[in-house]
Amino acid sequence: MTVFDAMQMHRLRVPGRVAKEQEGVERRMKKTILLGVLMLSAAVGFAQESRQDVSFSGTGLFSPTIHAPGSIVTNATGSLGLLTSYRFMLTPHSALELNYSFTQNNEKYCIGGGCTPGFPNLAGVTNFYSYRIHSREQEVTAAYVFSWTFKRYNPFVEAGVGSLIFTPVLDNGTTELGTKSTKGIAGLAGAGLAYELSPSFDIRAEYRAFVVKTPAFGEPNIVTNRYEILSMPTIGVAYHF
Repeated sequence: MTVFDAMQMHRLRVPGRVAKEQEGVERRMKKTILLGVLMLSAAVGFAQESRQDVSFSGTGLFSPTIHAPGSIVTNATGSLGLLTSYRFMLTPHSALELNYSFTQNNEKYCIGGGCTPGFPNLAGVTNFYSYRIHSREQEVTAAYVFSWTFKRYNPFVEAGVGSLIFTPVLDNGTTELGTKSTKGIAGLAGAGLAYELSPSFDIRAEYRAFVVKTPAFGEPNIVTNRYEILSMPTIGVAYHF
């Protein structure tokens, strides 16, 4: 084989090698573009989902009877109230929630053996002293919410912390006019179920519980130094946007 023949064969092999390299580059570019399209589609799909909602619910508030040292007994009347919440979805299953609720009830205290909270003080008849305080109670809390999806049903649990504010209402429902507003740090836990009516609305029912120190309204005679669990069932409607 002459030098001229060798050069001709080299020229024939080079275009084939270049073509294969170009095919490899094109395949890699197609894979990269496809991956980018899939990631963009996923991001757009998540962005199009409702990531926020607000809810408005009716509530009930119930507290236990607390027996404290010094023959102090306290309980409160059950009450109805309102709750509004805002949720921001971090992922399809996780969210942060802000809550505000409002209700009014009567906090009742008594000091003395065998006493009944809220029972009238009758001279010569009762051997104890009874307090009754008409209280406005407000909740300001933040919580983490985790939810699941089963068709139209969305069970969820939440846990958080915040403050409960107990403010005496100085009217005929309050026997001690020197009482003051009390704030307490409260732990929040809850579990509930949402039922999807449409992509924008759902019905939401939940049981919520607070752990908070029993309020004394600045009155040293009724300080219990005890914690109580307040129960708050709720039911309402949420709007997603």
